[in-house]
Formats: sequence, structure tokens, C-alpha cells
Amino acid sequence: MRNATSPPSSTHRIRIPTRSCEFAADLNARGARVVGMVQAGQCADSSLSAILLHNGEKLLLAQDFDPAAQGCRLDLARLQNAGVRIADALAYGADLVIINRFGKRERDGKGLSYLIERALDADIPVVIAVGKDHFADWIKFAGGMSVKLGCDRGALDAWWHAVSAQDQDAHPIVDEHPTVCEILK
Repeated sequence: MRNATSPPSSTHRIRIPTRSCEFAADLNARGARVVGMVQAGQCADSSLSAILLHNGEKLLLAQDFDPAAQGCRLDLARLQNAGVRIADALAYGADLVIINRFGKRERDGKGLSYLIERALDADIPVVIAVGKDHFADWIKFAGGMSVKLGCDRGALDAWWHAVSAQDQDAHPIVDEHPTVCEILK
């Protein structure tokens, strides 16, 4: 089971994106290729944005400010633009995909569901926050292939260590360069 879900709660809602960004930055610094995005800012105001994990770019996701607007001010066109940019990065390969959350849009096959599916189909591990109210939908979406993690960095690190060790066992690194002995034969 290669996909990790981290259930958000009211006390962890703000810290999950920060933790995911730090986790991705640490893996990228160690040579892994992490692709995806995490939320920055809040849905209820015009600060809603996303940080692309493969390059650190911050993209605005909020609708242009409208004082009459109520509820979430997510601009779906901007979300799709972010998705296209992630898909472009994913085309160059990834060791891990991190998506901010699995919600009703993804459950309904919209939002960033196509990126999650692409990663799952390519056997790329996915880290995604899934709320209790969408967990059954996530299990169905992921075909049961899921590991539920606590909302802490230690759980992410332990999961990644186990997953990356499995990958190295399944795909040992083979040096493509000939040895001196092979050249002299």
C-alpha cells in the first residue's frame, strides 16, 4: 500500500500544508522528485493560493475579491491551471505526489482527481489529506490502496522510509556505465 492519507482535523487544518511543504522540501533536497501542491492562505478570503512543490511557485487560487461572495472563493479555472502545471511537471517523472486534499470535487471526478489517478496508475506514491467525511470515498477512489497516517512529520517520514525502501528493493539502482573490466575485455 503506497498511498498515504492524513486525516485533517480542526487542530491540524492549518499545519498540514506547512508540514507537507517542509516534507517535500526535505525530500527534494535529498534528491527525490516531489510534485504536487499544498494550500496556502484561506478559502474564506482572497488569500487562497497554492504552492507548487516541484518549484516553490505560489499561485493564486481565489476568485477576484467580491464583497457579496459567500462561502469558499476558490476559482475553479485557477485550480485547473495549477493542475495543468502539476501535470506538466509530472510528465517529467516523480517519486512522490502530494495533493492538498481529497474533497467533494475529487470524489466526483473533478478538481485534481485526474492527477491523483495519473499518479496511482503510474504507481507513484501519493500523500493527500482526507477528511473523515470523505474517507470512504477516498478508499473507493484509491481502490483500497491506502495507508492512514497521523498528522505528524514522524508518521510521514516513517511511511516514506518504508515506501522508498520497497521501491529500491523492487527497482535496484543499476549503473549504466561499463566498468573498467568490461571495457578491457
